Amino acid sequence: MTTPDLFTPEVPAATTAAGPRPTVIGLDLSLTATGIAYMDGTTATIKTVQKDGDRRLLHIAEAIRWAAGEGQGPMGTDVRPTLAVLEDLPKHAMAAGITGMVHGVARAILLELGIPYATVVPATLKAYATGKGSGDKTPMAMAAYKRTGQEFADDNQCDAAWLRWAGLDWLGVPEFELPKTQRERLAKAKWPQAVAR
Repeated sequence: MTTPDLFTPEVPAATTAAGPRPTVIGLDLSLTATGIAYMDGTTATIKTVQKDGDRRLLHIAEAIRWAAGEGQGPMGTDVRPTLAVLEDLPKHAMAAGITGMVHGVARAILLELGIPYATVVPATLKAYATGKGSGDKTPMAMAAYKRTGQEFADDNQCDAAWLRWAGLDWLGVPEFELPKTQRERLAKAKWPQAVAR
């Protein structure tokens, strides 16, 4: 069995008037509360408990596989997203080592399933959502409500939704309009070359 490469998998082209609309999942990865935005736009938080130790990784892995359409995922059997967008590890973060374990699991699953993924650092995601790359999570929730009328149970789901929206925007099928200066922030993310735009 060959391992798919991040930058070479065959993926469907972006939507045209005649083609299918690309699908994107957003993953705000954390060992305690992973936010997921599914292909259909719904969101969830996958919570784990510390007493389960490293078995938490298996719980998160199962949730990511389901979000990625393996088996009876949210879009039906074997419907895969065009792209997954992950919130990248912040540089010099104290929790980066712990979160790095979750990133390793998520990236391995996406590679195994042949799903290309992008990474967006938190400051870039905030700037895309709000126009400002610093501050707390409240402005992101307010921006989501302003653009979509959607409210989220927690900031993990909100971040995952913004990651999904960023991926759709990058693929040329934005869910809503944003100012050009905010959209230009997407150029700072790490996007896979193989996904047609």
